Amino acid sequence: MKTEIIIAGFGGQGVLSMGKILAYSGLMEDKEVTWMPSYGPEQRGGTANVTVILSDERISSPILNSYDMVVVLNQQSLDKFQSKVKPGGILIYDNYGIHTPPTRTDIKVYCIEAMNATFELGNNKAFNMIVLGAMLKLNSIVTIESVVKALKKTLPERHHHMIPMNEEALRKGMSLIK
Repeated sequence: MKTEIIIAGFGGQGVLSMGKILAYSGLMEDKEVTWMPSYGPEQRGGTANVTVILSDERISSPILNSYDMVVVLNQQSLDKFQSKVKPGGILIYDNYGIHTPPTRTDIKVYCIEAMNATFELGNNKAFNMIVLGAMLKLNSIVTIESVVKALKKTLPERHHHMIPMNEEALRKGMSLIK
C-alpha cells in the first residue's frame, strides 16, 4: 500500500510539523517514507507545504503531480492543490479562512472545523494535531500509538509534558469526521 499526501497552509499552522510527525510515524512502522518540505523565506505567514509518501514498498520518486490525500488550511492552498487530488482521492480542509469551498465532485471532500475544536480544547497550539487526527480517521496510514511515539522523537524534551494534550487533540480530530 502506498499513500501520497500533501499538506499545505500558512507557516505557523504546523504544516511542516505534521508532515515530520507523519514521516517519523511511518518509519516506526517500518514503512518506506519520503518527506519533502517546501516553504518561502518567511517563517510565519508565508505559504508552506510538505509532501509525505508512506509505502510498504520502495518509493521511486518524492516528486508528485497528484496526490491520494490533500490537506489544505488556507484559501491559497485550496486554489493551488484542489486540482491535484487524484480522482477518488480525499481533500480535507479547515473551513476557517476558506472563502470559496472546493467544487470537485469526483473526490471525497471533508470540511473539518479544526480551528473551532481548538477553542473547545482551550489550546490553539493543538490545531495541527486535530487536523492530523482527522487525516488518520480517513486513512489509517499510521496508528495513533506511532504518532505519540513520533511526538516523543520530534518534540524537544522540554515540551514532552504536552504529549497528552496532543494525543487528546488527535482523538478530537478523529471525532470531527462523520
